[in-house]
Amino acid sequence: MNLKNIQQFVAHNLKPIIALVSGVLMGITVAPFNIWLLAWFALAPLWVLVIKESQKPEFKKKKIILFPILWGIGYHGVALFWITGIHPMTWMGVPWLASIAIAFFVWVFITLWGAAIATFWVIILLGISNLKFPLKPLIRILIATAIWCGLEKLWSMGPLWWSSLSYTQSPHNLVILHLGQLTGTSAITAAIIAINGLLAEAYLYYSSSVLNKKNSQAKGMRYILFAIGLFISLHLIGYSLYSRPVIQSPETALKVGIIQGNIPNTIKLYPEGFRRAIKGYTKGYLTLAAQNVDAVLTPEGALPFFLRDIQQGSLVQSIREKGVVAWIGGFGERGDSYNNSLFTFTGKGEVFSRYDKNKLVPLGEYIPFENILGGIINRLSPLEAHQVPGASNQLFDTPFGRAIVGICYESAFPELFRRQAAAGGQFILSAANNAHYSKAMPAQHHAQDIMRAIETDRWAVRATNTGYSGFVNPHGKTVWISGHNTYEVHAETIYRRQTKTLYVRWGDWLTPLLIGLSVVVLLFNRDRVLGMD
Repeated sequence: MNLKNIQQFVAHNLKPIIALVSGVLMGITVAPFNIWLLAWFALAPLWVLVIKESQKPEFKKKKIILFPILWGIGYHGVALFWITGIHPMTWMGVPWLASIAIAFFVWVFITLWGAAIATFWVIILLGISNLKFPLKPLIRILIATAIWCGLEKLWSMGPLWWSSLSYTQSPHNLVILHLGQLTGTSAITAAIIAINGLLAEAYLYYSSSVLNKKNSQAKGMRYILFAIGLFISLHLIGYSLYSRPVIQSPETALKVGIIQGNIPNTIKLYPEGFRRAIKGYTKGYLTLAAQNVDAVLTPEGALPFFLRDIQQGSLVQSIREKGVVAWIGGFGERGDSYNNSLFTFTGKGEVFSRYDKNKLVPLGEYIPFENILGGIINRLSPLEAHQVPGASNQLFDTPFGRAIVGICYESAFPELFRRQAAAGGQFILSAANNAHYSKAMPAQHHAQDIMRAIETDRWAVRATNTGYSGFVNPHGKTVWISGHNTYEVHAETIYRRQTKTLYVRWGDWLTPLLIGLSVVVLLFNRDRVLGMD
């Protein structure tokens, strides 16, 4: 293909290319690129394309729907490309070619699942815009913001969720993330949508008919100034929350150690991995006990055995000798099935409490449509039994008070953390594996836990198998972070807190408020137009 053919192809497909590229720009806001500022205008091109095409007399809905699909593929495809790191799965007995096929299928599926949000957003927005009364730009922005927040809320209630627009700002824009203390992730998502909408509507005015162009440009400038003012105002609100001092009473102090075992998945479920786990975590525990820590946290599945086997091992024997509390990741039996669990062991080596992972990873921890896929993916866990989710209403008490627990994938579900904080959780324990992926995945995972720490106003302790482990304060500042694919032992002092943010008390009140306002405005606008007729 020569240069002329390329130019002709681009010219003929310019609009779809713009949609795809703007989605890619949104995708590089997160790790490993972290260009978070792009999120504030990367949606605007899609907005402009959809509105301009829908205003044409001969517009075709099927053609317009292509734009959000491409935008969503660009965003989620780039942001979640790390999922392809599940290949190769030959260590699990999956043939090399089948491993590639599975990795490609998973990446495509989660990309399209995420792209469905932008697609339904456009479909609903077009449906409302095609009513018999026109929508003014500010009304359209309100409705579009409400729709997107509502769709994210709906998606987060399902089994597959990770890439909310809000996480494009973590971990670098801590100021705006503090809006999460007011109403959770919806506040950040709404801010991003609204500002993109104002910029898009400004462009639509500037590119409107030459008739009365001076007036159109003046309106466009007002929308640009409005967008700038809103951006600054929201950041000032976030800064007012961010700048509040974190009260740290000595009596609430808790010195916690973490052990990052660094055991690759390729050996984790085999005898060599078992030996390294027992040796590494026992050694790490003894090192931390010598530093006079109050407790030790290990990663998800640190000891990939049933509880009864963990209790007979050297780590629990060391706990009995040193008397330091430990939170150990392992497997808890549940009838003929099992849970991915975190256990509290007291200084006497007795089990004090247990938390069972509620949000399981599709294909990673259970097989959707098992009757169809079970024969292709025969074994995804180290145990013959099936993994099942824990109850959704669990509480996790410890000798130091109630804790908030998230195991790996659960970090993407803010409601799980909010509920535990509302029930008295005083600090966050996040245990994860994260092995077998590039640095992008653990970096995004760390960014998710930063958001959970800010929303709940809690200290967070993160222990992972291969990185990144860390300690995060209630303002989202990372006090310490580990290396990647390294064995680490580290201790920090955190503080137990009993504060309750507005979000913890009321949950996501913004989304229903935006939807309610949108309905009221639509009804009022309809009645006013019909009355004029």
